[in-house]
Amino acid sequence: MSDLTAADVRAELDSWLEENWDPDLTVADWWKRLAEGRWSSPAMPTEAGGRDYGRDLMAAVSTGLAEAGVVGPPVGLGLMLAAPTIAVHGTPEQVDRYVPEILDGTVAWCQLFSEPGAGSDLAGLQARAERDGDEWVVTGQKVWTSGGHLAQKGMLIARTDTDAPKHQGITYFAIDMEQPGIEVRPLREMTGQALFNEVFLDEARVSHDAVIGGTGAGWAVANTTLAVERASLGGAGREPISVAPGALAGRLERRVGDFTERTNRGADGEGGRGMGTNLLIDLARRMGNSDDPIVRQEITKLHILNEVNRLNLLRAKAGGSRTGAEGNLAKLSMSELVRRSRDIGNLIVGADGMLAPDASSTGGLVQAVTLFSPAPSIYGGTDQVQRNIIGERVLGLPKEPGPSKETPFRELLQN
Repeated sequence: MSDLTAADVRAELDSWLEENWDPDLTVADWWKRLAEGRWSSPAMPTEAGGRDYGRDLMAAVSTGLAEAGVVGPPVGLGLMLAAPTIAVHGTPEQVDRYVPEILDGTVAWCQLFSEPGAGSDLAGLQARAERDGDEWVVTGQKVWTSGGHLAQKGMLIARTDTDAPKHQGITYFAIDMEQPGIEVRPLREMTGQALFNEVFLDEARVSHDAVIGGTGAGWAVANTTLAVERASLGGAGREPISVAPGALAGRLERRVGDFTERTNRGADGEGGRGMGTNLLIDLARRMGNSDDPIVRQEITKLHILNEVNRLNLLRAKAGGSRTGAEGNLAKLSMSELVRRSRDIGNLIVGADGMLAPDASSTGGLVQAVTLFSPAPSIYGGTDQVQRNIIGERVLGLPKEPGPSKETPFRELLQN
């Protein structure tokens, strides 16, 4: 695997697509082919359905799928977060139980981490899980749950021991979302969409064999999830066409070729990653200001920042991280890339940027990015949290004063 180059991967992928892509397949059947070909998540270990690809080879796969104009893997928090976390911390039985249905898009997942009083201080979470025989009974509230209204399973962290220190009494569960003890309420955003939700757990039940990583080890498992999330949000390579996974999204039985036309793709996070330099160059040409020196300068700056971010992510491809904060740096870069693309887009379209997306003469993507742009600096750990982590763990700066790490959770001031 180490001798593979991006060119080798592209050649294999292109050949495979020529033999396997069929727009008349259902979405479910296409995703099954991708999973069987190990193209759904090549970064996963081979024993978990992947190819053990590093960041550079993953970028080659993503770009190859995008350039081929085919529907990509079943994107979502299952593929991005749950599968990599379970591959690291799950038992072989859990890997066999949960990962295949993620890779083929059959089941969608959500992330039940943040709470109304535990966002930046995630370890201060209050949701409780109490053992009841072979099950745990969970009560509490979660918020900012992306895709919770479409999820069949959730990555849940809950407090299982209030006598243990804050970071040690937490357990990580794979919980079924479709049960009477769970209520999901969508939260409408200023974009007009409702990608986030608040989730209420009222004696919801989860089997003990759904504990990931062991009882009380949830903080370490959650940190794997968060590290994967930050690196994933940083991005690498072009993004292929995305379709929401899981039965509740209602797309598994639809013709996959219908989603290769932009007008049929829906608004699943449109504008969430900002606008790339090629898109901005095309937009500037259409608006007649591609020769404006300020427009050209700003697009060049965006390209440079994107390349710096890409190279930062490639640092870890051959033997691990150099700083321990590549994911945090990627998350910060992604926030800045979205903001800069927003500003450049509005520079290009001018007054048209003040119109609602559907009233715009330029397609509405600039407006969509503008409305969405505050979000990346908040979700996945705020920019301020990323800077704190870098300052403390990489630069060696002192931590904020507070109680001893050994203080039992029940003795701490509760948010």
